[in-house]
Amino acid sequence: MTVRVVLVDDQPLIRAGLRVLLADHPDLVLAGEGETGAEAVALAREVRPDVVVMDIRMPDMDGIEATRRITAEPSAPHVIMLTTFDDDEYVYASLQAGASGFLVKDMALEDILGAIRVVAAGDALIAPSVTRRLIEHFASGPAPRRAPATDRLGAVTDREREVLTLVGRGMSNAEIAEALFISAATAKAHVARLLTKLDARDRVHLVIVAYETGLVSP
Repeated sequence: MTVRVVLVDDQPLIRAGLRVLLADHPDLVLAGEGETGAEAVALAREVRPDVVVMDIRMPDMDGIEATRRITAEPSAPHVIMLTTFDDDEYVYASLQAGASGFLVKDMALEDILGAIRVVAAGDALIAPSVTRRLIEHFASGPAPRRAPATDRLGAVTDREREVLTLVGRGMSNAEIAEALFISAATAKAHVARLLTKLDARDRVHLVIVAYETGLVSP
């Protein structure tokens, strides 16, 4: 599988480093580059990449607004936020805008490439340090737009609520299967139905729903 990637960062050195790295991996193809949020939106429409790797703080339009516009489009690419800022506000806002990954620039470059592949396959990935901050965000007070479980989970079965709770606790499909005494395939099917019923882009957004509805508490 070839993954078409767009790089958007206002720092030329960051783009250059990632460009060179991509060139050494034939399964990852550079489809375009930009240095502003507005350019990210335009490139996503023009070249139809699989993944957009994007900084948050950029001139003209920040990465969060650009992500919101990109993911609102039909057949939108996946977006990975790549930044030096792993602040709570940016993490939560990025995920709410539709990002499927949130990485910090001090990660090993090979790990960033791995994240691109993971996100392109339809999963989600957040740097460990960012995951801790996301949990702290929920622990510090009610999350924005918090809604009662009965409002958000009306179409979800009791078994699916159990699965969603375990997803919110960070369990993999295999771990969920073991905890609920079901097969891994059945656990995977439950997760897939939750993604559809809750209109969630990926597993990370299921975690957010689990916290927002009170199924999981930090």
